[in-house]
Amino acid sequence: MHLEEDKASVNWLKETQKGYIRIVILILLSKKPHHGYEIMKEVRERTMGFWRPTAGGVYPRLRDLEKSAYIEGKWEAQQNRKRKIYKITDTGRNVLARALAKESQLATSMSDLFKEYVKDVLDIKVNSVQMPRIPNLLSAFLEERKEKPEDTINILKNKRNQLETIRKELQSNLEIINTRLTQLEHSKIRKSARDSKY
Repeated sequence: MHLEEDKASVNWLKETQKGYIRIVILILLSKKPHHGYEIMKEVRERTMGFWRPTAGGVYPRLRDLEKSAYIEGKWEAQQNRKRKIYKITDTGRNVLARALAKESQLATSMSDLFKEYVKDVLDIKVNSVQMPRIPNLLSAFLEERKEKPEDTINILKNKRNQLETIRKELQSNLEIINTRLTQLEHSKIRKSARDSKY
């Protein structure tokens, strides 16, 4: 059963990435012109290797964006090879601005849903646990790159430490809930046994 659940979550993530790749391409091209391989490399580096788009995922999106007049492509010679260099158009900038506004609303809604889940379903006081920030999925692309690729190790270690702290807090709360559930179940069994005597 866990294997099927893992498979489903991986597929959902792939679907999400497919949906976001158009916006990511527009964001990257709004900063400077790129060719397809540069876009794939930039996505990989900015996500610290967690998202590795393929040529089969990027080039069809580039063609779609070009056909929609959101980007323009021009063939240029680079290092003895011809590459199609893409740049964003004014229409593409307008579409990007609208898409980012919608995505920001979505990120806020997702954060609120997560807090509600932690509070109502897990019965954890939101103020007692340092809630992880639900990131805007596009933040890695919107921010100017400050770190060098070699800084990735330190960034990942810091993220791991933050998640470990949150995990310990959630584990502690889970133990409290399990203890309380056990107490309530034993109490119910004792009451049921007393009632059956009479």
